[in-house]
Amino acid sequence: MKKMRIKLTFEEQALGLSPSNPDVYREYIASKAPDSLSVEEEVEAIGVDETVQKGMTIFPKLPDGTPFFWDYQIKGFFKDACGMLARVKDKDNATESSKLKAYRKEIDGLVFVQPRNIPIKVSGPLSVLERPLRISGLTERVALAISETVPVGSVMEFEVTLLKPSLDKLVIEWLDYGVLRGLSQWRNAGWGRFTYELADEG
Repeated sequence: MKKMRIKLTFEEQALGLSPSNPDVYREYIASKAPDSLSVEEEVEAIGVDETVQKGMTIFPKLPDGTPFFWDYQIKGFFKDACGMLARVKDKDNATESSKLKAYRKEIDGLVFVQPRNIPIKVSGPLSVLERPLRISGLTERVALAISETVPVGSVMEFEVTLLKPSLDKLVIEWLDYGVLRGLSQWRNAGWGRFTYELADEG
């Protein structure tokens, strides 16, 4: 077993992922939690103000109002990074991720993120970002997407426990990818880009 301590500092604003409407959250996202206790825990953490717009995405909050990421959102980022990096298979430039078989199972079963709630030490007040969102269907239309954001310079720290120590190279590769692409919502536009510091804990 190997533990890695990771400190992320956001170089771009990061956008909230959780729907502000508790019914949307309960029915669509929290229903995927492993048990009903998790559902209630996650819904309660949203702390929705009834005046907040129904379609807005936010950060869940600790009782003192501190925004946080869920542990599984970091694991989701790892899976996304690994999936994209697995495409880099050319002979002279193959990534470590391209060598990992059944990467989703490996990350689910061998990579663990703590704590469950990862507090964000914000560098200033939270704000709101509005942007157009193109929706394809029978007809193309544009909707307005609204997200709560944490400011540049905000920091979060978490621990990654690896049941297979050799996965440490992949965690570093995924973090390096996040430096380029970002973390959380709308990362394909560079939101949530970060720098990181790493400390091995044995």
